[in-house]
Amino acid sequence: MAKILITGASGFIGSFLVAHGLELNMEVWAAVRPTSSRRYLSDPRIHFIELDLDSDDKLKIQLLDHTDFHDSFDYVIHAAGATKCRHAADFDRINAEGTLRLALTLLETKALKDDGRFVFISSLSVCGPIHEIDYRSISADDTPQPNTAYGRSKLLAEQYLRDIPDLNYVVLRPTGVYGPRERDYFMMAQSIRRHIDFAAGFKPQVLSFIYVADLVEAAYLALTHGARGSVYPLSDGHSYTSRAFSDLIQQELGVKRVCHIVAPLCVLWLACLISGTAATLLGRVSTLNLDKYRIMRQRNWQCDITAARRDLGYCPQWPLSRGVKAAVEWYREAGWLDNK
Repeated sequence: MAKILITGASGFIGSFLVAHGLELNMEVWAAVRPTSSRRYLSDPRIHFIELDLDSDDKLKIQLLDHTDFHDSFDYVIHAAGATKCRHAADFDRINAEGTLRLALTLLETKALKDDGRFVFISSLSVCGPIHEIDYRSISADDTPQPNTAYGRSKLLAEQYLRDIPDLNYVVLRPTGVYGPRERDYFMMAQSIRRHIDFAAGFKPQVLSFIYVADLVEAAYLALTHGARGSVYPLSDGHSYTSRAFSDLIQQELGVKRVCHIVAPLCVLWLACLISGTAATLLGRVSTLNLDKYRIMRQRNWQCDITAARRDLGYCPQWPLSRGVKAAVEWYREAGWLDNK
């Protein structure tokens, strides 16, 4: 039975990665923190391991203790990371340095088998606002130009991995991931339910999406497919107008009338500045901040998945219409639409 370690297991993507590993009859080890919620990790077949990605010494002890009593991992999917931080330095510490520490310590302690594979969940944000003029699809061959602290930290993590000579790894760069349990896109459903749809910027915006099940499938394909060190942008293979997502949510919710508000980018910038500054002063993290502004103002998120189709055998099954329907259905069943 193949043995897999999944970091960030209590998170949105991580919990689905854990579930899929169990479906494949793998021995699944979910890396969690002592304070992590295990709400979506209730299957008794799950093995738990606590890993401190902030400490060289603690992480080494934890992995050595594991290898003393258990076999090494055949595979690792590293999905742990931060998407929101109070300070830019925290992105680098968590997303880049934590990734480097995990990869090096796995090799040092032999917790990852010599022929094992490390799959890193990065982000399309690594690429930044390229092809904004000609609206060409972003591919793995493009030179990254990240313009957010989050994107820069993910790129730095990729560079760290590239510099580890003995690491057998693959990088996945998914576009915006949505689906059950995800909260940022759910905020749009809340807004639509209140008959309001907000967009910023008058220049056409082309978006891409990936349903969580497609990302999970790609991650598991990457365990055994794709050349070492390869980078794969991921989406559902389609491009969408900025209204497509909100229109589908409106349809699934059965909301008859929605007020579509389009504001200048300067208004979005001011809102993000105020929200981000206030959150920092209060010691909190805000969904609206200047990093989020840079993401929302980007006009082109088209994604070329040719390499993933060819090398991984990736064949997305969840176009936006199917994915939104499933997500909204889950929101209803989970009571999110009634209680949040």
